[in-house]
Amino acid sequence: MSGLQAVRGMHDVLPEELPRWRQLEEVFRTVSALFGYEEIRTPVVEYAQLYLRSVGDTSDIVTKEMYTFADRGGEQLALRPELTAGVVRALLQHGLFQRRSLWRLWYYGAAFRYERPQKGRYRQFHQYGVECFGSPFPESDVEVIVVAATVLQRLGIQRYELHLNTLGTLQVRQRYREALVEYFRSVRSALSPESQQRLERNPLRILDSKHPADQPVVAQAPIIWDFLDAESREHFDSVRRALEAGGIPVVLNPRLVRGLDYYTHTVFEFVSPQLGAQNAFGGGGRYDGLVESFGGPSVPAVGFAFGVERMLLLMTEMPCEEPVQVYVASQSMPEEAMRVAAQLRAAGYRTVTDLQRRSLKAQFREADRLRVPVVVLVAEQEWERGAVVVRHLQEQAQWECPLAELADHVARALSR
Repeated sequence: MSGLQAVRGMHDVLPEELPRWRQLEEVFRTVSALFGYEEIRTPVVEYAQLYLRSVGDTSDIVTKEMYTFADRGGEQLALRPELTAGVVRALLQHGLFQRRSLWRLWYYGAAFRYERPQKGRYRQFHQYGVECFGSPFPESDVEVIVVAATVLQRLGIQRYELHLNTLGTLQVRQRYREALVEYFRSVRSALSPESQQRLERNPLRILDSKHPADQPVVAQAPIIWDFLDAESREHFDSVRRALEAGGIPVVLNPRLVRGLDYYTHTVFEFVSPQLGAQNAFGGGGRYDGLVESFGGPSVPAVGFAFGVERMLLLMTEMPCEEPVQVYVASQSMPEEAMRVAAQLRAAGYRTVTDLQRRSLKAQFREADRLRVPVVVLVAEQEWERGAVVVRHLQEQAQWECPLAELADHVARALSR
């Protein structure tokens, strides 16, 4: 493969695409703060064992998708395939649970999985998510879902469904798992090869299979709701009632599972018909046993993550990039032009100068290409008088102004 091509599944973000990314990032930051969530940033590289403990050694992420390598000291490291495990590790390492009992956190960053690249799915991708640690109650489940729904509303993303399910307590999940294994073993020959492999390792993932051969088999499988105890049912009903009361419609989906082993109780997923067969672009749920599995205290937790590249496919409106406001042109006076540009930037105007020492005619063509409304011309004759020329391109009007009054004259020109 040519060294002049990006690695397969790694995606360049070009300048014309970045306004959409910046819009997303600003909404993530604004909405998170609106709900009192604090930002946390964790390393891209962690010890591989971190994900074996959290994600589970039977998950596809660990068995097929994780980028792992040995460093020079022989340590087995991994590029993070998701961000929750790193957040939990940071909380424990820095003793944050000793400082207070409830933490609302949000994150945004790159993650890596070796999977087949598809539309909006890359081997380097980005996630935005929130995590709420310290509340076992359904209102915290509801809060993180409302955060997600608010982000989508702020971005103008409307064509989606929120699918909701429960996996119950760990005991309920275990009983359900046993029932699934018994059922799927009885119809093993009808399953796809991949689902046959999952049967012994992670049978819940068979429910999430998109393989055509699995669909009729899955349709007859036991459903989790028949295994719920009173505690699990009440938790689930409380979440559902609160979401409906808040005007957030849900689709109850008893086949919904999450791909990671640490989920209990509430699980949810955001799906959109605009994305085709792989229609999920975000999801999450409750994982009350995760912190304890790291050797930490028993801390209930709930959270979600969005796939940023998938969200970009759902955004219909293109935000406008902030345009350049002033072009400083000069007649063989590049140093003076840079001084004028610095003066304008100090006043808050988005300003560029010529860096190629082109002719004045070429500089004006460049200003026209950039659709800059105002050109400030630095020429020797006016400069000797302590002045420059301000030209309004659209109106074909120009005037001389003292350097000391330049910011005011530019403001007047931009308001015309």
